[in-house]
Amino acid sequence: MRIDILTVVPELLTSPLNESILKRAQAKGLVEIVVHNIRDYTLDKHRQVDDYPFGGEAGMVMKPEPIFRCIESLQAERTYDEIIYTSPDGITYNQGEANRLSTLENIIILCGHYKGIDYRVREHLITREISIGDYVLTGGELAAAIIADSVIRIIPGAIGDESSALTDSFQDGLLAPPVYTRPADFRGWKVPEVLLSGNFKEIAKWQEQQAIDRTEKLRPDLL
Repeated sequence: MRIDILTVVPELLTSPLNESILKRAQAKGLVEIVVHNIRDYTLDKHRQVDDYPFGGEAGMVMKPEPIFRCIESLQAERTYDEIIYTSPDGITYNQGEANRLSTLENIIILCGHYKGIDYRVREHLITREISIGDYVLTGGELAAAIIADSVIRIIPGAIGDESSALTDSFQDGLLAPPVYTRPADFRGWKVPEVLLSGNFKEIAKWQEQQAIDRTEKLRPDLL
């Protein structure tokens, strides 16, 4: 899989994309992540990527020319399954969408910035708009990192124990059940006996019921 991320602040992505699972997945050759500085596709000496909006509103808008140049240069090299724009008015991101994206071969993520991007980019280039929640960030870089992390971690081989990703919250529409580790008795708070029993059938039943109970209590909307 290849993920190309377009941004005006590439420094914001350096650490999130080069540590932990994402670093190992790239080292294994499971994914290639390429960050592009949109300023490199400008033609003026000031490398200007934004301008005032028509209509007199406050704020600045990302110009279409460098974005088109960048994306079209990438499209000349390979076919992209999705060109994603991180936007507050996109579809709300969830595990199902992460699962879908993880099956694709090549995707582009365009990070919004300033007041937004010239709407012609959204009309003629973008195939998918994604929001990570009902709030506004300074830019789309953190959203792009979240999307990349959630997608890459479920690619087979990215995590040592692949079954771990399949039992995460939301994979079956429920929150994950509680988990415990040693010591079995900490300050008088004991691990549930069923988890120490070795009876895997009963453990599975307990985990399923706990997942349902926690979802009903914390996220009833999922049910």
